[in-house]
Amino acid sequence: MLVQIGTLIAATSLVQLANGFFNTFLSLRVTLEDFGPAATGIVLSAYFIGFTIGAVTSGGVIQRVGHIRAYTAFAGLVVVATALMPLWTSALVWAGCRVVIGIGCVGLFVTTESWLNAKAVPDQRGRVFSTYMVGTFLALAIGQLAIAGLTIQSAGAFQVIIALFALALVMVSTTRAEAPGLVPEATLRYGELTRQAPISVIGCVVSGIITSSFYALVPAWMLSNGVQQQTIALFMLVAVLGGLALQVPVGRLSDRNDRRLVLAGLAVGYAAAVVLLLAMPRSLATVLPVAALLGGFMSTLYPVCVAHALDRMPADRVVAVSGRLILVSGFGSALGPMIGAGIMARFDIDGLLYFMAAIALALAAFAGLRMRMREAPDKVERPFEVIDPLNPPIAQEPEATEIDGTPRPVMA
Repeated sequence: MLVQIGTLIAATSLVQLANGFFNTFLSLRVTLEDFGPAATGIVLSAYFIGFTIGAVTSGGVIQRVGHIRAYTAFAGLVVVATALMPLWTSALVWAGCRVVIGIGCVGLFVTTESWLNAKAVPDQRGRVFSTYMVGTFLALAIGQLAIAGLTIQSAGAFQVIIALFALALVMVSTTRAEAPGLVPEATLRYGELTRQAPISVIGCVVSGIITSSFYALVPAWMLSNGVQQQTIALFMLVAVLGGLALQVPVGRLSDRNDRRLVLAGLAVGYAAAVVLLLAMPRSLATVLPVAALLGGFMSTLYPVCVAHALDRMPADRVVAVSGRLILVSGFGSALGPMIGAGIMARFDIDGLLYFMAAIALALAAFAGLRMRMREAPDKVERPFEVIDPLNPPIAQEPEATEIDGTPRPVMA
């Protein structure tokens, strides 16, 4: 069991390294291709569209063919789509390939996390997923550092990504494992979640827009304005590490207080960090601490929203609620680069930053309004969880359950 779990964690860390590297690299590459604001936004949004589609459909694929075959199929999708991109430099082709890559990546994450959840015994599950998250964040950080020595115009970056996904495929497909069992999922009627936890729904949309706009468009703007690749890589690295650093303290704060108050504070903090970034001299010494704050605030918006929604809903709806919030967040993530690219084309980076600050403040105002309208729910044992800053949690599928059949969310 330990070998299987170690292999899965190592393989998925390679996938996250490639994924974090690819997202930043593509943001830089489309800047050089000069597709235009609209086409650039579509290309950068396409991954999140695929991610959302895959989050809904990957559970059925795993149920039909099993975890190992599903992992092989999802990794194969990513490899094929990535290999096609340097052959046809077209916004339409690249957008289609990125949709496929998004489907493949979320399929890999769902497969891995449900597998881990089923294989780890209850008294070791916390340690297993803590190790998993450490590997994830380290891989994302290394992926940003790899940008520093990259030749953006060459096909070498695509080949590196293909090699990493292929290596992960070899590691998982050669391991010996039994497929986890599956249990039925409780249903959730449309509109019920919005009625019970509207701030969570709105917060997930806003979080998706802000996060996807930041990671997709900010590196592109920096490159187009002559910022060195090493500086871009360092900036994105600090943002990722800032997301990791604030997870635990914000989690403890939200578990002890009204999560809507914490959400409002995070949104105001993000807007304040944006204003600080715009007001301060743009030197490395002043920008990097603000980058850590930006990464920290925006990476904790989503998990607070999820935790609040789970507080409002019955225990047998945990899986369904998490899945519904994935769709909502994916919708926001897909909108972010498309809207942001248009704003940035007219008002430059300041316009994009002001836009993100404005919707963050709107979220804070809505959270304050909801606090006046409705009392905070009683806290239950569904605490805030550490979540990858680039992706929402995606293992809350029917297979992500305890061995005794009780659905529970896992860290993603």
